[in-house]
Amino acid sequence: MTQKPNPLSSIKVNGPIPAHLARSVIEETLRAAILDGRIPCGAALRQQDLADLFGVSRMPVREALRQLEAQSLLNVVAHKGAVVAPLIQGDAVETYALRILLESEALRLSVPLLQDEDIEQAARYIDELEMESDYTEIGRLNRLFHMVLYSRAPNRRLLRLVEDGLIEEERFLRFNLEAMGLGKLSQDDHQALLRAAEDRDVERSVKLLEHHLNRAVEVITRYLNSPEVRAKNTPR
Repeated sequence: MTQKPNPLSSIKVNGPIPAHLARSVIEETLRAAILDGRIPCGAALRQQDLADLFGVSRMPVREALRQLEAQSLLNVVAHKGAVVAPLIQGDAVETYALRILLESEALRLSVPLLQDEDIEQAARYIDELEMESDYTEIGRLNRLFHMVLYSRAPNRRLLRLVEDGLIEEERFLRFNLEAMGLGKLSQDDHQALLRAAEDRDVERSVKLLEHHLNRAVEVITRYLNSPEVRAKNTPR
């Protein structure tokens, strides 16, 4: 009987981890491995295995897993523990409906407070996106572009929720963007959104963001419902 490969075998730990850094090192290491696919969807992450890998007690492991669960990267499943979450959790329409509410409010709060350097940084992300062909990097730059436009919102808890949603999308786009053909479409939307933010036009910015996210959910829903994807995801 063929033994399943251990998803943790791709993770390399360099030397002992200082106790005060253990939780953050474990969290960032696992987060990177989940985002780039080294630890696949559905993989169970057991606390003792992780404690042995990182050479720490189970306490910082438990804290790191809790943080990753809050970022929607892990689900806690009965009898299995922490399991790497699907690329898009639940219904895509519901996921994006929530994102529209959260991101619209973050943008509404942030636009009047944006600084010139924020606009310049967002423009640089667009330039990088225009030249980038690596889908892993495209997902990261897309997240950073949106977050810089939201970054001046004074509600930090709202920003954490917004970033969790963008992380979920980033992970999905890394593995599916090429098949969906979203690249150029997103850039047109990004350019229009940046111009509205630069003008400090709150209502136009929010309207463009809602249009951008609604367009994305249409494309993603159509893609997830395509015969090819449905066949791939149907249990055999």
